[in-house]
Amino acid sequence: MSRKRSDLLPACLFLGPNFIGFAAFVAFPVAFSVVMAFTNWDLSLHNRFRDEPVRWIWLENFVEMLTAPEFWKYLGNTLFLMIGIPVGIGGSLLLAVMLTRPLRGRDRAARRRLGLLSLGVSLGLGILLRSMGLGNVPLVLAVAGGGVLALGFTTGSVVYRTLFYLPHFTSGVAVYLLWKQMYNPLRGPINAALEPVLGGLARAVTGTPAALWQGVGVALWVAAGAGLLWLAVRLVRSAAEGDTGAGSFLLGLGILGAGGLIAWGVGVVLWRLPGWSADGLMPPKWLNDVHWAKPAIMIMGLWAAVGSNNMLLYIAGISNIPPELYEAAEVDGAGGWGRFRHVTWPQLAPTTFFIVIMAFIGGLQGGFEVARTMTGGGPFEATTTLAYYVYNQGFETGRLGYASAVAWVMFAMIFGLTVLNYRFGSRYIND
Repeated sequence: MSRKRSDLLPACLFLGPNFIGFAAFVAFPVAFSVVMAFTNWDLSLHNRFRDEPVRWIWLENFVEMLTAPEFWKYLGNTLFLMIGIPVGIGGSLLLAVMLTRPLRGRDRAARRRLGLLSLGVSLGLGILLRSMGLGNVPLVLAVAGGGVLALGFTTGSVVYRTLFYLPHFTSGVAVYLLWKQMYNPLRGPINAALEPVLGGLARAVTGTPAALWQGVGVALWVAAGAGLLWLAVRLVRSAAEGDTGAGSFLLGLGILGAGGLIAWGVGVVLWRLPGWSADGLMPPKWLNDVHWAKPAIMIMGLWAAVGSNNMLLYIAGISNIPPELYEAAEVDGAGGWGRFRHVTWPQLAPTTFFIVIMAFIGGLQGGFEVARTMTGGGPFEATTTLAYYVYNQGFETGRLGYASAVAWVMFAMIFGLTVLNYRFGSRYIND
C-alpha cells in the first residue's frame, strides 16, 4: 500500500499536464458551448464597448436554425458532397486488392523489360496525341504515367503504395491551393487538356446524325434498367431465402441506386449531346460555376480518398486473411471473383464497418478547409457546408450562441448516424 501511495505523486506529475490540457482546451470549451447554445451570446452585442448582459433564450437558437432556409441548404450541400464516400471506399478496396497481388512468374529482368516497354508505349502515345493538336498536357501526363508504370514493374507494389499515399504527406491547404489553380478556367491544365478533346468530340457529333447518339442513350437506359431489375430480383430472392443479411441487403440497394443514377446521367448526356455540340462544347468553369463547384470538390476528394488511410487499412486486412481460406476456395473451384466474394469481402467486413463509420463522421463535419481555401463557400453558397456555416456564424458574424446550437445539432446528427451504422453494420458483420 505504501509503495502505491509513493507512486501516486510521480504518476500525477506525469499525467497532470495532459489532464490540464484536456480540461482547458477540450472539456471546458465543449461544456461551455452547451451553455452558449441556450443564450443570445453575440460579440456585436456583448463586448467591452456595450454593457448589454447575456440573456438566456433557451430553445430560440434551435428554432431559428431549423426554420432558416439556409440551414437546410447547407445540410443539402453537405449530404451532396458525401455521395462520393462509397466511390472512395470502393476505390480504396480495389487499390488494396491490386497492390496485394505480386507479379508472379516474372523475374527482375522480365519486369525491367516490361517497365521499359510501358515507358516507350506511353511516350509514343503522348507524342501521337500532341501531333493531333491536343497540346503538351497529354504528353506530360503520358510520360508521367509511363514512368510510374516502369517504376512499379521494376520495384514492385511499394512504389505504387507510396505514390497513392503521397497526398497525405502534403499539407491540406497546399493541396487545395494546387487544385484551385488546376481548376482555373482560363489557365488551368485541366481545361487546357479538355478543350481540344471537347472540340474534337463536338466536330465528331455534328458530323453524325443526332438520332444515333439519342438512340445510344435510349439503348443505355433500356439495358441498364433491365440489368438493374435483374439484380434487384436476385437481391430480393436472396434476402427472402436467408442467404443475404440485413446489412448486405441495404448495401446492395445502395449499389443499385448508385448504378441507376450513373446510367441515367450518362443517358441524359448522350441524349442532349447533339444539341450541346451544335453550340460548341466548352470546358466547365469548375469552381466558378454553381453547377460544377460541388462536383469539382468531389473529384478532388476522390483523388485524395482512394489512396488514403482506407487503402492502408484494407491492405492490412487482406494481409491478415489466412491463406488456407483461399486454398480451400480454390479446391472448391472458386475463381478470382468467387474468392473475393466468399473469402476476401466477408473477412474485410470489420474493416469496412470501421471505415464506413469514420467516413460518414468525417463527411458530416468536413468541408470547412475546402470552402475556406478554394471557394469561400461560393459561388452563391453552393459549397457552404454545415462546418463552414458554424465558422461563419461564430467568427464572421460573432453569433457564438447560434453557432454553438448549430454545432450541437451537427453532433446529434453524427451521433445518430453512427448509432444506425453500428446497428446495421454489426448485423452485417455477424451475417
